[in-house]
Amino acid sequence: MEKITPCLWFNSNAEEAAKFYTSVFPKSKIIEKAVYGDSAAEVSGQKKGSVLTVEVSISGHHFTLLNGGPIFKPNPSLSFFLNFDPSKDKKALENLNSTWEKLSSGGKVLMEIMEYPFSKRYGWLEDKFGVSWQLMLTDKKGEERPFIIPSIMFVGNNAGKAKEATDFYISVFKNSKRGTYAPYPKGAAFDKEGSAMFTDFMLEKQWFAAMDSAAGHKFSFNEGVSLVINCKDQKEVDYFWDSLIKGGGRESMCGWLKDKYGFNWQVVPSEMSDMFSGKDKASERAMAAMLKMTKLDINELKKAYKGGEK
Repeated sequence: MEKITPCLWFNSNAEEAAKFYTSVFPKSKIIEKAVYGDSAAEVSGQKKGSVLTVEVSISGHHFTLLNGGPIFKPNPSLSFFLNFDPSKDKKALENLNSTWEKLSSGGKVLMEIMEYPFSKRYGWLEDKFGVSWQLMLTDKKGEERPFIIPSIMFVGNNAGKAKEATDFYISVFKNSKRGTYAPYPKGAAFDKEGSAMFTDFMLEKQWFAAMDSAAGHKFSFNEGVSLVINCKDQKEVDYFWDSLIKGGGRESMCGWLKDKYGFNWQVVPSEMSDMFSGKDKASERAMAAMLKMTKLDINELKKAYKGGEK
């Protein structure tokens, strides 16, 4: 599993979404499911035994689909670039068009699929679950990029802060660097000259993208889409928690936090999924312990999982 993985919030239809995505994308599969136990059901209002999370691999990229109820919904402040590369796939254009048709069915087009100055074939859509995808025929230049790249859009009070924020993320994570930086030119309709029309950057050897948009969007960052940091030990949990909170971030519950730009992260131990994957009393105890935490404490989770044993 990658160090940083996306989490998508659904209203009781995560399993349906998982089946949809694994049918749309090749080399995709459902990995495992976790269900609501007594404690999680009581806190969330969800039905005991209903699906809590579905872990999926989409073309080799790990996603968590969370059934959290109607409180939050995904929006275009975090979308996913799909890079169709003709140098690696002779049917890249055909596959792009086919994927567009499948993802757009029942959804909403945000930018029409057509030729643009930056790509011979590009389009942006929200699928029927509200998740945003940017499909692009790539012109391979420089360092190779992966098929799926999460892209963060800085809007509202954060518009113009994409460079500052991504510099911050690059400073927090190891094996990080900036890739492309394409600034808005003078006279752009909404955005300040020099702000990020597009940039991509690497965190923990994974590629991400970002952009500014000062247009009058009616959405902003929320828990509908977050990024999960899979930590190997408590030292990493503490480091990422403290680093991302620094400068005006805000703690939430169960390992969730907002950084100073309002973007949502989950800082979790990698072994936590094993504790919660079962339907037994051990998993229920670990879940009950987690629901009382802000920053996660691995030793306390293990202690609860083992029934109070040290």
